[in-house]
Amino acid sequence: MNVVESIQMAGKTLLSNKLRSTLTMLGIIIGNASVIAMIGIGEGGQKFVTKELESLGPNVLFVIPGNQETQRITFEIPRTLVLADAKAIATQVPTVVGVAPELNRRQLVTYRNQNTNVNVIGTSPSFPEIREFEIEKGRFFSQIDQERSNRVTVLGGDLAERLFGDKNPVGKQLQIKNVSFQIIGILTPKGSSVGADYDETALVPITTAANRLIGRNSPYGIALDYLVASAKDGDSVEAAEFQIANLLRLRHNIVGEDDFTIRSQKDALETVGQVTGALTIMLAAIASISLFVGGIGIMNIMLVSVTERTQEIGLRKAIGATQQDILMQFIIEAIIVSVAGGLIGTGLGVGGITLVSAVTPLEAGISPITITITVGISGGIGLFFGVVPARRAAKLDPIVALRSA
Repeated sequence: MNVVESIQMAGKTLLSNKLRSTLTMLGIIIGNASVIAMIGIGEGGQKFVTKELESLGPNVLFVIPGNQETQRITFEIPRTLVLADAKAIATQVPTVVGVAPELNRRQLVTYRNQNTNVNVIGTSPSFPEIREFEIEKGRFFSQIDQERSNRVTVLGGDLAERLFGDKNPVGKQLQIKNVSFQIIGILTPKGSSVGADYDETALVPITTAANRLIGRNSPYGIALDYLVASAKDGDSVEAAEFQIANLLRLRHNIVGEDDFTIRSQKDALETVGQVTGALTIMLAAIASISLFVGGIGIMNIMLVSVTERTQEIGLRKAIGATQQDILMQFIIEAIIVSVAGGLIGTGLGVGGITLVSAVTPLEAGISPITITITVGISGGIGLFFGVVPARRAAKLDPIVALRSA
């Protein structure tokens, strides 16, 4: 008997027992759909985080106070980076075109009878250009506002809408920590970026934040939570990182370990890629357990099928079928069941990915190569778990088989 005849006979046998065949495929269907969905969602999460990081700009560098060791063992931000450092970087590093220091605290914001607790950010006039924000109404605060510690604020779009509705808030007064501030501008809504939602923030001059809201907590000036430096272009990022590090070492009189950390977008993307890649592999591995369970289901049902078809096997052997023919038929049946279940499961998994993409911000997707590999694994599972029942069927003695029937 050739392979084509074996496939035709296996197909007829499976179609004659539709319910059993469907239940046999169910484990493979669930397993394949789970693997496809988990890999697709994992890749979607990686694309989402990568897109968020890229939105920061390709040439930005984050300078964070404290080294990796101090950041790991302490819950408080070290006070090793001050506003004077930011000014020195802006004026003395030739590969840097701008610096935006940030000092963040959650504060109570009040307008009339409305109270809300939001993140208040003290920063410099260069913030919109470096962080790529646009002003929807009014203006951003100026260098004069910063030098005089003026009580002016620029609101995020969502915060302005929540407090003022459709009214134009520019020129109105609100209170931040019971200190009156004049609203001079509104940021164009941009959405959250790497966990920070600037649409729900109030921005004030960094000197105002330090002198009137937060207070000075460093003997060397206004301590920063971090600063963002923008290099001239992508080719200047490494040079800017080197020059900033050297300048800060000189300013801080460092002879040993640095008291600051510099992170580029490239570093962040590599870290995110490693983390999300590991999570995707973990999710796929967990989902693959369903495929293994499905393979065991195929073996169990095929063993039951061998027992029920003892007479058929004996009759076929009696009229000349060889062990190879019987072995081939049962293996082909197992492969057909697993591949068909894999294809159906793939369809369900792709449908699930499409649904996730439609209702969430994740751009979930999966490559055709991954789908092909997954379906191939399904077929391999059918082959692996179908061998034992097939060998058992092939070794049946025809006389014993016909007598037991």
